[in-house]
Amino acid sequence: MKEQQKSRRSSKQSELKQMRFGLKIGSGDLEIKLRKIRAFLAEGHKVRIQIFYRGREMAHKELGYDMINRIIGLLEDDAVVEQQPQMAGRNLSIVVRSK
Repeated sequence: MKEQQKSRRSSKQSELKQMRFGLKIGSGDLEIKLRKIRAFLAEGHKVRIQIFYRGREMAHKELGYDMINRIIGLLEDDAVVEQQPQMAGRNLSIVVRSK
């Protein structure tokens, strides 16, 4: 029993971190957010990547899917997609975990 408690105490619960992107994000901002995501993955967390639509952007949902695919392409060395893209209200989200 004691050993089990010790191992439970030392192993950290893997959290689900979240990173939100607007559709019109600049390339510099995108790089910074991707760096942060890589840091989360290196710590062993899962990351939910969320793209939010504002106003009329909802009429062009395909832009969000294009962006998700671009992000997955940029992260393919570090991450593997765990949950396929899904729309929930005004958000499009995927979950990635480290390789």
